[in-house]
Amino acid sequence: MFDFANQAYTLLIITVVFGDLFTRVIVGDAPDYRLGNLLWSIALAISYALVVVANPICGAIMDHGRRRKAFLFTSYLLTVAATALLWLVEPGWITTAMILIIVSNFAYAIGEGFIASFLPGLGPRKDLGWISGLGWALGYVGGLVSTAFALLFLGEVSLANYDNVRWVGPFAAVFFLLTAIPTFLWVRDRGRQRELGPGDSAVKAGFRRLANTFAHVAHFPDLRWLLISIFFKMAGIYIIISFAFIYGAQVIGWDESIRIAMFVTVQVTAALGAVIFGLLQQRLGARLTYLLTLFLWLIAITAIWQTPTVARLAGEWFELNWQAQHVFLFAGLLAGLSLGSSQSAGRTLVGTLTPRGKAAEFFGFWGTAGKLAAIFGILGLGLLQAWLGLATAIVFCLVLFAAAIVAAWPINEARGHRAADTWQERTSVKS
Repeated sequence: MFDFANQAYTLLIITVVFGDLFTRVIVGDAPDYRLGNLLWSIALAISYALVVVANPICGAIMDHGRRRKAFLFTSYLLTVAATALLWLVEPGWITTAMILIIVSNFAYAIGEGFIASFLPGLGPRKDLGWISGLGWALGYVGGLVSTAFALLFLGEVSLANYDNVRWVGPFAAVFFLLTAIPTFLWVRDRGRQRELGPGDSAVKAGFRRLANTFAHVAHFPDLRWLLISIFFKMAGIYIIISFAFIYGAQVIGWDESIRIAMFVTVQVTAALGAVIFGLLQQRLGARLTYLLTLFLWLIAITAIWQTPTVARLAGEWFELNWQAQHVFLFAGLLAGLSLGSSQSAGRTLVGTLTPRGKAAEFFGFWGTAGKLAAIFGILGLGLLQAWLGLATAIVFCLVLFAAAIVAAWPINEARGHRAADTWQERTSVKS
């Protein structure tokens, strides 16, 4: 249910509505919006940098004190409050908009790591694939419900419609506020809280746990390769999440009807991808499933990049009257399948390689790798598009997903499982 709830923030604020509103209306540097795109990149990069600093120590503190729900609840309330305040932003209020995006996206992004840390306790290792896939699919259903309702009542992103479309912030906040309640009512924070010694603190205990994990990092070579792969994969994914609808508006020049059709296409295919690849994982294993999703991304990004060319060649070679925005829908279908499947498969693989008792800490590393990737990817694209234009800069994503495949190739899933189990045995003997 938390996956269902928080997808409204990602889609309405980062992907579909507010990102486009920020670049084309609040900043509004027509005709190519390069300044707006760059400032959007900077705001998101700052928020992810804050997550990078906070995530590992928060994970270690949560594992020591068994207070994951308390941390999750705090991030949830901060996301809701900062998102609702976006209603106050007027066209030209660039600094205010950037501050609220930094705060809300920081709280949302760090909450992703907090909720993911519950995954290893939800079932046996062999079932984590479909559990994660089901959660991710339900997230896209939540995104479909919230964004379809918002698009129906808020209308197009334009200065003329600003008084309506500005309600996107409060709507996303209320949707998240209400639909996440079941998580806090019924999900249990398993484990026993450790007592602190005289003069000790949760922060000191957290740093000790981090130091202990870093001292034994050689024990987890496969997890290390996975985190490197996730870095490159998430750099590409965060570019797509943050710029796909901006790309559609600025490069493809789509109509409002195509924008809505693209949203529906991506949500439905992403949900299907998460479920299908989650089930495939039980047959193929987590590593192979993860690699397949990365190859799918290469095809999807190529389709996005070559959309105008395909539309032109269809007319020249076959006399087909294909518009670029219609070809872009096919690229969106591939991207949706890739989006749901790759994120679910990556989260699952982290869960299967994580020793019990260190879930929040290791998913803190997962979150840190993802947010470092977001900074690298979004700032990289922002700078490249300021130099080359957005249509050319999207090629950067192809390089990122190719690097993710190279980094994931050495992973040995069975060896990673043994490493996690051996760590459990070692800690149990010491206790």
